[in-house]
Amino acid sequence: MIMSNAVVVIISLAAGTYVLKSFGPLFLANERALPFWLKRFATLIPTPLLAALVMTSAVTNDDQFVFDARIAGVVAAIIALSKRVPFVFVVIIAAAATALWRLLIG
Repeated sequence: MIMSNAVVVIISLAAGTYVLKSFGPLFLANERALPFWLKRFATLIPTPLLAALVMTSAVTNDDQFVFDARIAGVVAAIIALSKRVPFVFVVIIAAAATALWRLLIG
């Protein structure tokens, strides 16, 4: 069986992730507590990282900036999140805004 480059990269990254994650319990054995600033950093970093991934996938296509219906969905999601709407409904609102934009504008 011949594997494509993408499959090799995904398997390598997955294996590397598991190896790195195993270093903490193996070498520290839960005997050492992390500093407060590092715990706070570790809990805060996923949010901006996820936001950057969403915006990158929403405004780019084939290494070019594209402004299409996806932007309407992101804007609708931002507005819904600012109104403290539950996340499930945020996803539904974003999908509906994107679909409505595509229906009306094309």
